[in-house]
Amino acid sequence: MASGWGGQGRGEWSADRPAQQLGRELFQHRGLSRRGFLRGAGIGVMALSSTSLLAACGTDAASIEEGACQSTDRSAEQKTITFSNWVGYIDPAKAKDTSTLEKFQQETGITVDYKNGDVNDNETFFAKVSPQLQDCKSTGRDVFVVTDWMAARMIELGWVQKLDHAKMPNVDANLIDFLKSPSWDPNRDYSVPWQSGMTGICYNSDLTDPVTSFEELLTRPDLKGKVELLTEMRDTMLFLLLLQGSDPEDFTAEDFSSAIEKLKGYVDSGQVRRFAGNDYVDDMKSGDIVACEAWSGDVINLLGGGKYKWIPPKEGFALWTDNMLVPNQAEHKTNVEELMNFYYDPVNAAKLSAWNYYFCPVAGAQKEIGQFDPSAAHSDFIFLDDKTLATGYQFMALSDQQERDYQRQFNEVMSG
Repeated sequence: MASGWGGQGRGEWSADRPAQQLGRELFQHRGLSRRGFLRGAGIGVMALSSTSLLAACGTDAASIEEGACQSTDRSAEQKTITFSNWVGYIDPAKAKDTSTLEKFQQETGITVDYKNGDVNDNETFFAKVSPQLQDCKSTGRDVFVVTDWMAARMIELGWVQKLDHAKMPNVDANLIDFLKSPSWDPNRDYSVPWQSGMTGICYNSDLTDPVTSFEELLTRPDLKGKVELLTEMRDTMLFLLLLQGSDPEDFTAEDFSSAIEKLKGYVDSGQVRRFAGNDYVDDMKSGDIVACEAWSGDVINLLGGGKYKWIPPKEGFALWTDNMLVPNQAEHKTNVEELMNFYYDPVNAAKLSAWNYYFCPVAGAQKEIGQFDPSAAHSDFIFLDDKTLATGYQFMALSDQQERDYQRQFNEVMSG
């Protein structure tokens, strides 16, 4: 598998790209987890536990009935947007004459207060904004980006404003078929994909032989204590379920508990050094670890490729998508819809994708990307064909009770 996906091209699976593109991030499809940004297992468990307490209170009290929280749009008199996103998820916002965000501001007259890294993890961001949203109060944000499963949760709770597709014709015309109709928002009434990505394996080829499967990652003696897994439950447990022959898109509570026991065994044996968010990048750079569970875009852009190789494991890989949402009480929805429409112009989408190398949701971008990066036109990271997509997995949609139960079990393993 490694030789089949590897290579030395800029857009190939080996992730060999120049180190000049640093600081960007990544995708999920219908219920999968995006990567986290928690600084270590201790922080991760603490943060997840806090949101678990919110979940334990039940969602009925936190939900808002349709029509009960009316928002006022002041876009006509206030040409501004506050945009919260994951760290490094857009081309340099203040790069003169090259930034897509600068171009948007010049074309529309709308000023964007871009909060890079305000969304650092789905669960911790939920904890950050849920007190306001459940009380029909402003979060101070006009648009934010969260992963499919979190987007689905917020939409179900009634915390998100319905979009006006008449104001964003590019979205309707150019959103790729693969992402058009998720089960949790079949008409994209409330969400628009920002970018997508993949979860797989990264290894340092200077320090270890190729790691081609998740089984190798968790069993090879030479990797003991030099491996890290992700703090995002869905990402990590998807692979543990695959390892025992379970379908991550359709499994039982018994299947999950069995997979948790296997994970606990790998942790107790010392094979896994710790659970990490994006800070696995720091540990890879320092040499504290030689292989890890990783997001494709991080390896290409934050690590710079070269000796750092990203591959889809033999067992398959995880797919995810991050989505733009307009929360209740945001006062500039029309301005946000202009932003969404702007980024679904194929030229603008191509410029963004040529910088961050994530799975592009915009049809037509592949034809335009050559003007920014000729090699990107054939990148398997940016433009996935149907055969490749068929080898990716989603994580089964969870009920509130399953979410609480499975997260608790996972947290217990992370906390030791």
